Amino acid sequence: MDWNHYRFRHVWDLPAAPDTVYAALERAEDYPRWWPQVREITPVDDTTATTRFRSLLPYDLVVTLRQSRRDPASRILQAAMTGDLDGWVRWTVTPHDGGSRAVYEQEAVVRRTLLRRLAVPGRLVFRANHTLMMRAGRRGLAARLQGV
Repeated sequence: MDWNHYRFRHVWDLPAAPDTVYAALERAEDYPRWWPQVREITPVDDTTATTRFRSLLPYDLVVTLRQSRRDPASRILQAAMTGDLDGWVRWTVTPHDGGSRAVYEQEAVVRRTLLRRLAVPGRLVFRANHTLMMRAGRRGLAARLQGV
């Protein structure tokens, strides 16, 4: 087992139409306004941005995201990640119970040296940290959508 390899899947049920949720997720530059752990997004060009995020643990992660799929008809957003994490991330938005279901999937390998050294003893803490970050993101997006 590669202790530095992670797969995540989170499901967010949200009180807004799928196209509205997709539009909010599509505007990555707005994430810091509603997702507290996404500290900064700096556009590089039309399909690439550098992102800095931090959850409860005292370290920032910096990744470059390069859009690999943007499909409004299917409501799928996907990007390749490089930097402190290498891999990919994908949002898929579908109708669900009068609102939307946004499924977040990520596969990543940790590249940051300190985190690689702490891979075995820190794995459960790193996963919990990620889960807390995702919960805060869901709450922030739900609140933002209610204001739309």
